[in-house]
Amino acid sequence: MQAVIKTGGKQYRVKPGDIIKVEKIEGNPGDSVEFNEVLMVTDSQKGNKLGLPLLKDYSVKGEILDHVKGEKIIVFKFKRKKGYRRKKGHRQVYTSIRITEVNG
Repeated sequence: MQAVIKTGGKQYRVKPGDIIKVEKIEGNPGDSVEFNEVLMVTDSQKGNKLGLPLLKDYSVKGEILDHVKGEKIIVFKFKRKKGYRRKKGHRQVYTSIRITEVNG
């Protein structure tokens, strides 16, 4: 059984056993997390179910594995002939999650 979930403004296609990296979710490693915003479910026996926009009876459960930082992104602002330069770096924090089950 596969599902498409929405979290952190992005959509992810998941199935039990997958490990995904999403925007930071509060919690400690080992905690369980539940995603209620399920957009679509694919089952080999029942077929596809598409929500308009969400499926109310379905949820996806997972377990928090770790909080990690992504690659550093450099933000450089520059205006020629004016002597204006600004350099900043940013590292986004992500949460690794193992999907345990798709309920429905």
